[in-house]
Amino acid sequence: MHMMRAIKQGQWAVLLWPYLLAISIPLDCRDEQGGLSRCPSISQEKLLDRVIQHAELIYRVSEESCSLFEEMFIPFPLQLQRNQAGYPCITKALPIPSSKSEIQQISDKWLLHSVLMLVQSWIEPLVYLQTTLDRYDGVPDMLLNKTKWVSEKLISLEQGVVVLIKKMLDEGMMTTTYSEQSLFQDDGQPEMLESVMRDYTLLSCFKKDAHKMEILLKLLKCRQNDIYSCA
Repeated sequence: MHMMRAIKQGQWAVLLWPYLLAISIPLDCRDEQGGLSRCPSISQEKLLDRVIQHAELIYRVSEESCSLFEEMFIPFPLQLQRNQAGYPCITKALPIPSSKSEIQQISDKWLLHSVLMLVQSWIEPLVYLQTTLDRYDGVPDMLLNKTKWVSEKLISLEQGVVVLIKKMLDEGMMTTTYSEQSLFQDDGQPEMLESVMRDYTLLSCFKKDAHKMEILLKLLKCRQNDIYSCA
């Protein structure tokens, strides 16, 4: 039964994967010289829409990747162990608002900066995740392709958010101190069980943060239309 669920989920993923790629609007802001000259030509409203769409797709694919990894490599007792044991998310220390009241009180500027902090904090861990998944026996190509796709789209999302900050807040290029310090530490090659649990935690935490990025960006979009009705 466990294997049948994995196969069935994999079949649906294969069917939906081309659709996800087809509806994804490119958000590559860099030109041939590496500058961010493409996105500034897009209106602020359309750029925000594209950034939100990217965040939605990233969250959707991260959710599918996490479920697929769980079905393939995590027995149910280990799922409970991850929930009960100390596997903290790498972005736990970031000053990102979490409660509904906190999110409602922060400014548009801090909304965008919070999204950028989350995006930049996950770029390096997702690259690491791709290298560790390559060492797994029997890892499906679908899972490898999804993690690679998310990693690439996250960089595009970072570019879009940076340009959006420049457009909406009249600020130049910026990075966060957190990306420079690197919240993620690679401790070499751990034991297989530890590696599996670590990768599972990375996928689960990224899925959670990807959802948070989507929520913050949609709140920003709502504020652009009607600040008084946004929850």
